[in-house]
Amino acid sequence: MADTNERTPLLKVEHLSKEFPAESGMFAKRFSKRVVSAVNDISFEIYPGETFGLVGESGCGKSTTGRTIMRLTKPTAGKVFFQGKDVAEMSKHEIKDMRREMQFIFQDPYASLNPRMTIGEIVSEPMTIHGVGTKEERIERVRELLDVVGLNPEHINRYPHEFSGGQRQRISIARALIRDPKVIVLDEATSALDSISEKLIQQALNNLTEGRTTFIVAHRLSTIRDADRIAVIADGRCAEYGTYEELMALQGEFYQLKQIQS
Repeated sequence: MADTNERTPLLKVEHLSKEFPAESGMFAKRFSKRVVSAVNDISFEIYPGETFGLVGESGCGKSTTGRTIMRLTKPTAGKVFFQGKDVAEMSKHEIKDMRREMQFIFQDPYASLNPRMTIGEIVSEPMTIHGVGTKEERIERVRELLDVVGLNPEHINRYPHEFSGGQRQRISIARALIRDPKVIVLDEATSALDSISEKLIQQALNNLTEGRTTFIVAHRLSTIRDADRIAVIADGRCAEYGTYEELMALQGEFYQLKQIQS
């Protein structure tokens, strides 16, 4: 477990809020000023080597929080600091570097992989984009990671449609790890899988993220039981913080524990 007493946060979120326009009807977008608050004044810190979990029911704002941190969507208010630098003040070049250091694994493995690319091209894409290594070195790195995530390295020239949902998520994980990022953000990375695939992916993730700074967005508390710290989000706000054991012992009025523990 990461020591949070003397270490500087790798990722810091201060009073983060995100609002979206509430649209309904033909002219709503043009004339309506109503908004929906997806994230409402959330603050937390994540330390080097720590696994931090954000858990809550569907629609509570947890995925929006993850996407806002990655600057895939802009916050309405608040700040996000990565390695002490305000993300909002970063240049395009700095944002590119940040996304190289902080990799996002999406919920849906079907939508996140280009069907026209081989898995070798998909996994090596971050290295190709940033001009890292020779073609031979990239291929070797891909083969190494496919083996690590439990896929056959000889299948490097196959396409996504030739793999199951669980295997596709393993491909996504390999792609996220190809540049050895400082932070991995997992947005309900196992929720779209069947129970057997979810268990296998969870085991692989536990091994691959050991000692690595990891931010996990999850619907079920049991999915992140090994996290160092967990924040429970409800109606866009952080309702409780604690370890898995501490949260299981709580009977808070802010959320229905039974719906997120199974």
